[in-house]
Amino acid sequence: MDTTASLNAAMRFIEQHLFDEIDFAEPAKIAGCTEYQFRRMFSFLAEMPLGEYIRRRRLTRAAELLRAGDEKIIDIALQCGYESPDAFAKAFQAVFGVSPSSYRKNPATLKAFPPLFFHLTLKGGISMDYRIVERGEFYLMGKTGHIPMIYHGPNPHTADVWKKLSQADLLVLTEYSRVDPKGVVCAYSSSENVIPAAEGEVVPMVVGVVMEEPMPARFKGRFDVVPYEASTWLVFSAMDNTKDSSLASFPHIYAQISEWLPISEYEHTSSLALTWHESYDISKPDRKSEIWVPVRRR
Repeated sequence: MDTTASLNAAMRFIEQHLFDEIDFAEPAKIAGCTEYQFRRMFSFLAEMPLGEYIRRRRLTRAAELLRAGDEKIIDIALQCGYESPDAFAKAFQAVFGVSPSSYRKNPATLKAFPPLFFHLTLKGGISMDYRIVERGEFYLMGKTGHIPMIYHGPNPHTADVWKKLSQADLLVLTEYSRVDPKGVVCAYSSSENVIPAAEGEVVPMVVGVVMEEPMPARFKGRFDVVPYEASTWLVFSAMDNTKDSSLASFPHIYAQISEWLPISEYEHTSSLALTWHESYDISKPDRKSEIWVPVRRR
């Protein structure tokens, strides 16, 4: 099943269970992604949160039931998830500009909210620029810490991980940096293996270098080592501190990747993504950065 068909199958599931207490892990599974990814992808494509879409669909169905005139208003309210007729009436009035009782007495034409299905070539398409790199197995050698993810402005918590590396450590690490991405890189993970992790989520952060050979025995215990299997890598470029806010910034590229990846032909593997910066001087204007995402074809 292709991505568009999977998304629309998930939307049909939601429509079939509109008045149920939906476990959103189910439509996400149908769409072939995590619940977090499904919610983010839906919000991006539909330009509204998933919860707001369901609320409007339920109220539209409620209007159909009111028009039929077979059920009591309180029963329709309960079906829609409202605890009282008053709460239901306020929501109905806010969306349609008329109360449920008035609409039942004099059914007028309402601005209904129809079921939503996707045609990704027409709506929500994202053009992502990346290069593909095939890499054999390698190792990330460095220091590990945990930080909350922050996507707006500098993240002061990253300094706590960097402090674990002495100047002598950095000299040793850079000596073994012989393959791309060269220099010191960072790696992040998340509870749901999502790129990026949710804002505020505390995630592992590794600061180190990429090396093709295992760490020399004399350094064991001094550095943490993260092994990587052979994989395909998508490498996305970004400007981290661009002065022009209309240009794609580093956090913005991360957000775009999370929205684009579920509708692409690739999926993220279990390995940690890598980030590389031309310079770790955050005051440097137009600082070039790259995001390396390990993937496999769906």
